[in-house]
Amino acid sequence: MKILAVDVGTGTQDILLFDAGRDPENYLKMVMPSPTLRVARLIREATARRDGVLLTGVIMGGGPSAWAAKDHRQTGLPLFATPDAARSFNDDLEAVQRDLGVQIVSEDEAAALARREGVAHVEMRDLDYGAIRAAFAAFGADLRPDALAVAVFDHGDAPPDVSDRQFRLDYLAERLRADRRLSTFAFPADAVPAIMTRLRAVARTAVEQSGLPVYVMDTAPAAVLGAREDPAVGSRSDAQIVNVGNFHCLAF
Repeated sequence: MKILAVDVGTGTQDILLFDAGRDPENYLKMVMPSPTLRVARLIREATARRDGVLLTGVIMGGGPSAWAAKDHRQTGLPLFATPDAARSFNDDLEAVQRDLGVQIVSEDEAAALARREGVAHVEMRDLDYGAIRAAFAAFGADLRPDALAVAVFDHGDAPPDVSDRQFRLDYLAERLRADRRLSTFAFPADAVPAIMTRLRAVARTAVEQSGLPVYVMDTAPAAVLGAREDPAVGSRSDAQIVNVGNFHCLAF
């Protein structure tokens, strides 16, 4: 059994190939720049060229990409985005247009813009399975996992009058009231709650790109659940485990 596990963060994406035939210390692994850093780089390159930018694709992590988009607009250059791509910055599309100056376009309009000279086309997505396979292949490793597991941080589709953080905390509490196991935050690709829009997007991307059984999970509970696998931690009936990310901290 081989499972490719990808944790998509703000600064990096951490990639590990679980292989039942190897000792854990010999699992193949990579730490690479995060997808949102890649998008930010492409936007900043377009800004330097004085090109407009067209964003298409699906909801993905923001942060660096949103900052690059804001800087791009502050130079007076145009920034277009399809609705799903724009929701990477905010679920409220009116806020995306108002605060970032993004012009929301339809898929048909985006197709026409992509052919226009002087407009850089950037695809939004949290996973590039082909790139990961190519990286393994560069070292002679033929990546053929039996399943794919992806973790991303998802604050959920919060209503305009509810903060993303409060919405996320309410979601965490609701799940734990129904099931105290941390695995309650893991889902097969076809069973992700509708409100977890980023998880749903990366699940769909993973299935389309790999054709494999796909499971997705929120990053912070995934890290804590993994820490429980350590014998020194798992043997304790009482433990406080903290996941400290670049832009979040969650303790159980």
